[in-house]
Amino acid sequence: METRQWPKPSCEQIADMLIEPFVVIDPGYRIVAANRAYCRHYGISKEEVVGRRCHEVSHHSSVPCSRNGEHCPLEEVLRTGDEAQVLHLHYHHAHTEQVQLHSVPIRDAQGRISHIGEYVHPIPPLRTLQGDALLIGRSRPMLHLTSLLQRVAPTDTTVLLLGESGVGKERVASYVHHYSQRGDGPFVVVDCSTLGDQLIESELFGHEKGAFTGAAARKKGLFEAAQSGTLFIDEIGDLPLALQSKLLRALETGTIRRVGSTEYLKVRVRVVAATNRDIAHMAKQGSFRQDLYYRLSPFPIQVPALREHKDDVPALAEHFLSRDPNGERHLPLPPEVIEALLDYDYPGNVRELRNVVERAAILAGGGIIQPQHIDFGTPARNAPNGPAAGGTVAARRRGLSAGEVLAALEFCHGHRNQTAQRLGVSERTLYRYVERLRKEGRIEPEVDRGR
Repeated sequence: METRQWPKPSCEQIADMLIEPFVVIDPGYRIVAANRAYCRHYGISKEEVVGRRCHEVSHHSSVPCSRNGEHCPLEEVLRTGDEAQVLHLHYHHAHTEQVQLHSVPIRDAQGRISHIGEYVHPIPPLRTLQGDALLIGRSRPMLHLTSLLQRVAPTDTTVLLLGESGVGKERVASYVHHYSQRGDGPFVVVDCSTLGDQLIESELFGHEKGAFTGAAARKKGLFEAAQSGTLFIDEIGDLPLALQSKLLRALETGTIRRVGSTEYLKVRVRVVAATNRDIAHMAKQGSFRQDLYYRLSPFPIQVPALREHKDDVPALAEHFLSRDPNGERHLPLPPEVIEALLDYDYPGNVRELRNVVERAAILAGGGIIQPQHIDFGTPARNAPNGPAAGGTVAARRRGLSAGEVLAALEFCHGHRNQTAQRLGVSERTLYRYVERLRKEGRIEPEVDRGR
């Protein structure tokens, strides 16, 4: 019987078989191939992409993204020879999109890296809680955090959030929930540090009528309330040892038993736990069950302290003001206020920053927030005459001139959201700068074409 010789598929044909956007890039940043999924997703033809440099296509920039302070996965692959993943913001025509990039080396016959294959995983638009963005910040620590969350959120893996008090662990847990397959289900919170031993058990697992003094009726616990959703257990390091075994059983079997009941109930709940304590050390010392610790920590995530991502302080401060009913009249924040906010280490983290901003708005009354309205309660840790920590941000904000705004608007073809990202300010702040410059006659109305 004659064996038929089938033609080998080309690289382009193989790439077109992939269901997600995929491009091939050479070491000079030039795109040499783009699959059908990529072109379909962004509404462009291969001719519009192939031959152009990736930073020109995706960032509207004449220089590689590493020159603009972004982490470049292509450069990391060439440097290390390993795969790389990073979170980026891409611009395509009038479309702005957050994407997870997964870059892999493509080697020639001699084993040298000849090209880089890049999978583009578009992150769907963020669902919101009462119109409030779940995570604020574009610093490298926050992008790294978001990258980890994007990987674990679609799974059912238990997540353990570690970090100091006030860093926003509940907000991070909300982000995991809203990007998970359970995002349409309930998000239920319990704080172990605020409840007594018996009350925690009743809150978590519920109780039957007459189970204890005061139990006048059957009550569903928070595990049942979180059915088909996410249960966020905050300060799990404070959970009494007697209840840790019951929680372990619930995690391992997916069943719970109400206080005073003999029946086990099936629950379909994803658990996200958090603590500001060193429970790994507690497990070694015997004050926290080791088996529960290992069950909780298949995917531990460290939430950074605010002092580790001070570049996000201006965006966070403006966010808190924008959520205040009377806060928008204080925007944009003057550069000297930004510098004062940056010249502090925030031992209370994001929670402390929010309190500082709210207090400043009250002290300013109907006027503009000034440096004297910024009260930390304690002297700033940095020397008052020295450079502010995060001075890059302060300098960038201080240098927003009419020329810079005009140049950025022209470069981004008048799109405010892209211009705001380029200038390092919020879109709301950019709008106010544009309006101010327009009233002064220093910017033409037709230059700004909205989104």
